[in-house]
Parts: sequence; C-alpha cells; structure tokens
Amino acid sequence: MTESPDPARFAHVTDWVFDLDNTLYPHHSNLFSQIDAKMTAYVSELLTLPREEARKLQKELYLEYGTTLNGLMERHQIDPDDFLEKVHDIDYSWLVPDPVLGTAIRQLPGRKFIFTNGDRGHAERAARQLGILDHFDDIFDIVAAGLTPKPARETYEKFAALHAVSGPHSVMFEDLARNLAVPKALGMTTVLVVPRNFEPTFSEIWERDPDNADDVDYVTDNLAGFLSTIVEANA
Repeated sequence: MTESPDPARFAHVTDWVFDLDNTLYPHHSNLFSQIDAKMTAYVSELLTLPREEARKLQKELYLEYGTTLNGLMERHQIDPDDFLEKVHDIDYSWLVPDPVLGTAIRQLPGRKFIFTNGDRGHAERAARQLGILDHFDDIFDIVAAGLTPKPARETYEKFAALHAVSGPHSVMFEDLARNLAVPKALGMTTVLVVPRNFEPTFSEIWERDPDNADDVDYVTDNLAGFLSTIVEANA
C-alpha cells in the first residue's frame, strides 16, 4: 500500500532525514537478518552460551535496553567498537542498487541525512551498494549519538542541534512507528515505511507500535515512488 503524498505538505521541507535499515533498503532484502545472526553469535561467544540461549538473551537485552549493544555494555562492559565491527561484517551484495531511489533523493530540494542506530561504516557500505551514498550530506550514527539509540529524545535533539535541523522544515522516514514519536513532537512531518505489498488493516499496521498511530502522517511501501511523486510535483 502507498499513500500518495500531498506535495503541498512537503513544499516547506529543507531537510530530509532517513533511517537506514528496512527504510532506505527494502525489508524483503532481509539484510538485517545477517546482522541479527551476528549479534546472536557475539552473545554466544562472549558468554559461552548455546545459540538458542544466546538469542533469547539478545532479545531480552534489546527489549530492556533499546539495543543489544546497550544491554551488553551495561551488563558486561563490552567494547562497543568491537561489537559494531563484528556484527556489521556482512555481505552487502544482498542489496540491489536502486537508481530510481537514487535519482529521487538527489533531486529533493535541500539537505539529506541518514540517521541510524547502526554505525557509520554499515550505513556507508549499504548506501554505496544501493548507489545512493553520494546524495547524502551526512550520516548520524550510533557513535555520534553517544551510543544512545532512537527513540531516545536526547538523540534526536543531538542530531538536530549538530546539523541545525528545524522540526517544522524537516521530514523523517522510518520503518518503526515508535521512532517517529519524538520527530512528530519536534514538528517534523513523519513517514512510516512498511514492507512492499503490505496490505494490512490500519489496526495491523500498529500491531508493533499500538500507541504511535497519531505520530505517523503518511504510510508507504514504496519509498522511491513516494519521493518521486514529491519531486515531480515540485519540478
């Protein structure tokens, strides 16, 4: 499903902010499954746990601390650089270059940013494989965020202060509705990116984030098409 954007709602936008995983590249590419498996292996090796126990703990850490990394730092004082390097040692050829998306991002008026809970190296490699890296002004990663992940308000505020981003003149694209709550509160236009050919009822859309329906202005399963509509209307 795709909600067609009202170009008038985007005419004022000068800053375009994109999450990376399952947002700039499609959910069906399944790239994050590699990272997920690497995190399980890291926990297993660190704590000498069988894989199933390690995976259960990994998910518990994610739910309690926001990221597996935060949980491991809090409970086991791990080196975050070592963790980030190992879990992002993956095969990026799973991503198919997206020239339509690249053209749309390049033609958007204003600045473009990647804002990710991953690290800069991961974002650069993924965006390069997609053929879109050169169209971004900067990448704000988990290291720039002081290792405090979205959806923490302080992380969005740090990003906005660093790049002088004004909420009313910006838009945020995300695959998790809960990560759009703070952007919405800051005055940003918000777009939820869902998997391709995703045709649930609206109640099912919010199944993962039932409290965030009011934080989403638009829903799309075709980011390139959504952006192209805005570009064409403003040409």
